[in-house]
Amino acid sequence: MTGKFIKFFTPFVRVMPEIKAPQREVSFKEKLLWTVVALVIYLIMSNIPLFGVDVTESTDYYYWLRVILASQRGTLTELGIGPIVTAGLIMQLLLGSKIIKVDMSDPYDRSMFSGSQKVFAMFLTIFNIVAYILGGAFGDLNVTNGTFVFLQLFLAGIVIILLDELLQKGWGIGSGVSLFIAAGVAGQIFWNLFSFIAAEDGLARGVVVGFFQALGDPSYNVADFIFRGNRLPSLFGGITTLIIFLIVIWFESTRVEIPLAYKGYRGFKGKYPMKLLYVSNIPVILVNALYANFLFFGQMLAGPNSALRGQGFDFLIDLIGRFDDIPAGGAAGNYLVPNYGLLYFLTPPQGLDQLIADPLRAIIYLIFFIFLCVMLGRVWVDVSGLAPRDIAQQIIDSGMQIPGFRSSDKIIERILKRYIPTLVILNGIIIAVMSFFADSLGALTSGTGLLIAIGIVHQYSESLAKEMAAMQYPGMRSFLGMD
Repeated sequence: MTGKFIKFFTPFVRVMPEIKAPQREVSFKEKLLWTVVALVIYLIMSNIPLFGVDVTESTDYYYWLRVILASQRGTLTELGIGPIVTAGLIMQLLLGSKIIKVDMSDPYDRSMFSGSQKVFAMFLTIFNIVAYILGGAFGDLNVTNGTFVFLQLFLAGIVIILLDELLQKGWGIGSGVSLFIAAGVAGQIFWNLFSFIAAEDGLARGVVVGFFQALGDPSYNVADFIFRGNRLPSLFGGITTLIIFLIVIWFESTRVEIPLAYKGYRGFKGKYPMKLLYVSNIPVILVNALYANFLFFGQMLAGPNSALRGQGFDFLIDLIGRFDDIPAGGAAGNYLVPNYGLLYFLTPPQGLDQLIADPLRAIIYLIFFIFLCVMLGRVWVDVSGLAPRDIAQQIIDSGMQIPGFRSSDKIIERILKRYIPTLVILNGIIIAVMSFFADSLGALTSGTGLLIAIGIVHQYSESLAKEMAAMQYPGMRSFLGMD
């Protein structure tokens, strides 16, 4: 079964374009250069509109997935990193749950696994493009326009996959997936801070620009700028964003350390660090992906343009949801926000005014959100190699043991079970509450996007610190796990 699964992708792996791993040591400056080049290419693609598509009069049914997928409506990055993330998640689940068995210590198996993942991402790209076109995401397209759209998104998908591979193979820093998500969220925050475009209250949309305009306008009450309505960025939202950023960074830096000692060398000791946010922001990503899919299908079934409406059972359809049509701004068309029904309780309050207006909805949403974050966090630990049994085996394989205990994976597993389940529960509660307050208090981007970006920025800061240390002290590369 396993061999057949990997071998199925072998002919496609051979013909897929590939970025070769560097055969020499790549300097820090060169890695930084390639990282910037990959980011610039992606940003340029995010601003090139699709030829033959007019999205200004259409509804963006995928609006709730945009942050997670780092995609831009109606551009070459319409699909974003969706196929890469989905392929990686599915392959990781198959590997972690032992449905497929790949020896990651074998270079051939490892290369075939990564190649199969890339081919799978390409298949998903084609599937998503066809689904978008047939599902009417770009309106009614004739055969010619549909073909042009397919080719544009297909070629863009290949470029995005290669950009991600460029960084992951060692030419750059981090991964393309993390870089593009962080750039998208940073762009949203920058826009909400410094946009000059006028908003409904007569001031600029950007918090910084609007604040100085309010100070210079004698007829405007500056106190009103602290809490702006109509989903506009506010001074309170900017302060909320900064506070949540600092809190999450502190949680990311907090660790529980298990003392270790080498079995063969007396006196050599170490520690196994476990972060307080043990699975980081993975649970909130999974829950929001689940919610986004519910919202997508809910819009199909109960949206204002649903074919089921007007058939005599609108009351039952309204139990799924009723929607407000919200303009997305610019040339991005509009999107739907539920205001009634089940889907209403699957979306967080968008701002302090909505939180105060309907606190029951906020409480119900938060309870379900925390529950799902904890449960999906536990599932992710079991399938991704982070369970106590997996960590215990890693410690034994590395030739270490916990001082004062016999060198046995069962004993180490029993000790780790005192910590890891508790850390997973705390992780789920903390990130769920942080994401909820980011949305409800009007942060400058979505709660999910903010948490993802903070986690990525923290990872990049650690990677940059390692790269700079290795550049100054080349002998430390093995110690830092970079060889």
